[in-house]
Amino acid sequence: MFDIILKGGEVFDGTGAEGFVGDVGITNGLISEVSTSELHDAKDIIDVTGLTVSPGFVDMHTHSDFTLIADSRAESQVHQGVTTEVIGQCGISCAPVCSHAIIPLVSPWYTSKAKHAHWLGFGEYLDTLDASGLGVNVMAFVGHGTIHRAVMGDELRAGDADEVEQMAKLVERAMDEGAGGFSSGLEYFPGSLAAPEHLVPMCEVASKYGRLYATHVRNRDTHYDLGFAEAIATARQSGARLQISHIQPKYGAPDYAMEHTLEMIELARKYDADIAFDIIPHDWAHTLMAAILPKWAQAGGVEAVMERLRNQEDRAKIKANAQPMWLLVKARKWKDIVLLNATENHDLVGADFEEIGRMRGVDPYDAVLDILIEEGDNLMNTMWTSKSFRDDDLDLCLQQQECAVISDTVATATDGILKDHLGSLSGYGWAARFLQHYVRDREVLSLAEGLQKLTSIPAERLGLLKRGKLKVGYHADVCVFDRSTITSNVTAKNPRRYASGVAHVLVNGKLSLHNGTRTDVNAGQVVREFAA
Repeated sequence: MFDIILKGGEVFDGTGAEGFVGDVGITNGLISEVSTSELHDAKDIIDVTGLTVSPGFVDMHTHSDFTLIADSRAESQVHQGVTTEVIGQCGISCAPVCSHAIIPLVSPWYTSKAKHAHWLGFGEYLDTLDASGLGVNVMAFVGHGTIHRAVMGDELRAGDADEVEQMAKLVERAMDEGAGGFSSGLEYFPGSLAAPEHLVPMCEVASKYGRLYATHVRNRDTHYDLGFAEAIATARQSGARLQISHIQPKYGAPDYAMEHTLEMIELARKYDADIAFDIIPHDWAHTLMAAILPKWAQAGGVEAVMERLRNQEDRAKIKANAQPMWLLVKARKWKDIVLLNATENHDLVGADFEEIGRMRGVDPYDAVLDILIEEGDNLMNTMWTSKSFRDDDLDLCLQQQECAVISDTVATATDGILKDHLGSLSGYGWAARFLQHYVRDREVLSLAEGLQKLTSIPAERLGLLKRGKLKVGYHADVCVFDRSTITSNVTAKNPRRYASGVAHVLVNGKLSLHNGTRTDVNAGQVVREFAA
C-alpha cells in the first residue's frame, strides 16, 4: 500500500523530458512508483487531474541562513513549490564564529526577536537548523566573509600566508561537519579585500571534497570581463568546480557583455574547466544598501560606519566614489532605485529614491546615507533594489543547458517575527514568475525545459543525492501546480504576497501545502551528504 498517490496529473520527471499523464506513488517518504497505468490502494489518494506534477524546486542560491533559524517554516518558499534551499551564498554564512557575540554580525537578516540556541562551529549551526523543524530541506555552504572574520576580525586586509592557511583549515573543518560548498562575495566587504592568491587555498579544499565554489564576482558592469576572468582563474588554479552566481551583467556593462562572458566560459571549458552558472528570473537587482559604501567606509563595524556617515568630510568622499557597486548611483538614476527593506523607515519601502529625496527635501544620495544612519543596528539589513538587468541577457542565459534559476532571496512569512522582513522584490514569487513570465507567457523555454532548470539541473550540480527528479527511490519532494494560473503576485509597493496556482507541495513525502493551504507539517531536513 502506498502512503499517497497523486492521481491523473501531467507528470514531468525533471530531466527535461516531456510530460505524460500518469500517477505517482509515494511510500515512506520516497517515490515508489511513477506510472502511466492507474495506481490503487493508498492511505491518501489526491486527484491532480489537469494539474502539473513536478519535482519540488531546488533553490540553489539563498540567504535564509538566519531567517530559517528565526522562523523555520519557509512560508514564502513552500507556497511557490520550493522544497530545498541552499544557503551560505555570496561569502555570507552564520558559522563558524569565534564567540556567540559574533552571530548577529555575520547572520544575514538577523533579528534580535528570534529565540535560538547558540553555536560556534559549522556543525553546531547545522544542528541548530536541524532542530528547528524545517519547512524545506537545507544544504549549507560556508562563506569566505565569515571565515575571514573568524581569523582577521575587522582588519582591513586580506591576510598573510599563515592567516590564509588558518582560513583554509576552517573551511576544511566546515566541510567535514557538513558544508556542501564554499562561497565568496567579492563585491562585499571583506570579500572585496581578497585576491585569487587568498581564495585559491580555500577553493582547493572545496576541490578536495568535490564540492562547488560559488562566487558573486567582483564586477558585472564596466569591468565585467575582469570579474569573470578572476573567477575562472581562481577555479583553474585550485581545480574547483565553479558556480558563477547570478551571472547576468549589471547596468553599465556594454551590450555585448553577456555574450562575451559566455564565450569566455566556453573557451575555459575547452581546457577542462568545470563551470556553470545561474540567474535571477527578474530584471530587478537587490543588495544591501551599505554595499554602496567604499570598502574603507565599511570597516570596523556598525558604529564606525555610522560615525563616518555623520562626518561631512567622509560623506563627501563616499559620494565622490568613482566606482560604486551600482553605476546607477553614479549616473544618478534614482528613479530606478527603490527602498526594499528597512526597519526604522518601513513606511518608505516601495518608494524610489528620487521620490524619497523630494519628500525629505535633500539630494537622493544624502537620503540614502541618512537612512543608513537612521537604521542604526539594522544598517546591515537595510536593502534596496534597482532595475539593473536586461531581459535579453536573461533569455540568452536560459538557452544554455547548464543555467539554473535561483531566487537570491530569504525565506520569510507574512505572519510571525519575519512579517516585516524582505529578501528581494521577487522573494515571494521568483519561481512562480519564472514559470509565468519566461515559460508560459514569453515561451523562452518549454515547460519541460523550465522545470529542469528548477529541479534536476541544480540538484545534480550541487551533488544532492536522490533529489531533483521524480524517479523511483528518490526523495518525495514534489510540487503540483496549475501551469495556466501559476502567478507571482508581488509588486514594488506590495512585495509580501504569496504566489498563486500551486495546489500541493510535498517535502520528504509529507504534505506541506494541500489544496493551496499551508499545513502545519514541516518535514525538511539538513542535507549533509553529497555525491562527489
